[in-house]
Amino acid sequence: MNKIILSIIVALSLIAIGFMVARKPVGNVDSAVAQNYNVKMEGGTQIVELKAKGGYIPRVTLAKAGVPTILRMNTNGTFDCSSSIRIPSLNISKNLPPSGLTDIDLGTQPVGTFQGSCGMGMYPFEIIFE
Repeated sequence: MNKIILSIIVALSLIAIGFMVARKPVGNVDSAVAQNYNVKMEGGTQIVELKAKGGYIPRVTLAKAGVPTILRMNTNGTFDCSSSIRIPSLNISKNLPPSGLTDIDLGTQPVGTFQGSCGMGMYPFEIIFE
């Protein structure tokens, strides 16, 4: 009986530790939310690629501050409101083609959170520059 109780305590402790490690924050967002698999460098320019269809994927991206940055919008049969992008801080409002890649120059961003959305404001996205 004592071995069973001890086993349960050990198992619950390991689960709790695993949960705490998985919930470790990254910058301003939770590590389960922020992504940077969609960020790459090309000739000294940082490329952040978002897929636009029924929203933007990923919704939150981590990128490097102080580097010239291009936002590359990838559409593939996109006919919903995510085919229209708004970036208020740069006064950008652009219609994307139904399929293809569209590059938007974001310049060199400082540390902080960069926000955009679809034309209707229904589908937001963020790029957190660290």
